Amino acid sequence: MSTGTILAIVIPVVVVIALIVLAIALDRRRRRRLRERFGPEYDRAVDDAGSRRAAEHDLQEREKRHQDLDIKPLSSGARERYAQQWSSVQEQFVDRPDGAVHDADTLVTSLMRERGYPTEGFEQQMRDLSVEHGRTLEHYQAAHEINALSSSRQATTEQLRGAMVHYRALFDELLSNGDASGQGRS
Repeated sequence: MSTGTILAIVIPVVVVIALIVLAIALDRRRRRRLRERFGPEYDRAVDDAGSRRAAEHDLQEREKRHQDLDIKPLSSGARERYAQQWSSVQEQFVDRPDGAVHDADTLVTSLMRERGYPTEGFEQQMRDLSVEHGRTLEHYQAAHEINALSSSRQATTEQLRGAMVHYRALFDELLSNGDASGQGRS
């Protein structure tokens, strides 16, 4: 075999191998970026989608939708107002735990809306929040479930207390990420 023939065989093989290695490296990098960005939501998405590739496609679609949203910081006055409203909701818990949990849900939804998140339904809220707040979604989902139990008078006081803690986790994150100076933004 001539040198030209050997090179004609070896060069394309090397190029194909290099392209495969590059594709694998890019895939791993994309996966690592999505895992870091979405946190526990990445694993939930994989479980829900049934495959890693479908979940990653879904998460990338969430990122695209999120880019089109007009998420904005809160003014310091709005932050103060929300912090005061949260304090009032917490104070109500002793006398009206069911009402306080419902009010916490309403307040979190209001805060989301003011920040620019659509609030047209819980599942879409979860998807939209997952892009920047994937690490607190478990709290929001747990609080939402307890709020539903509370609506049918099936939640215990301890569950209601837990719901307040869960709502507070997302509330604090949304409130701090609303800092007008941009501090704390993901």
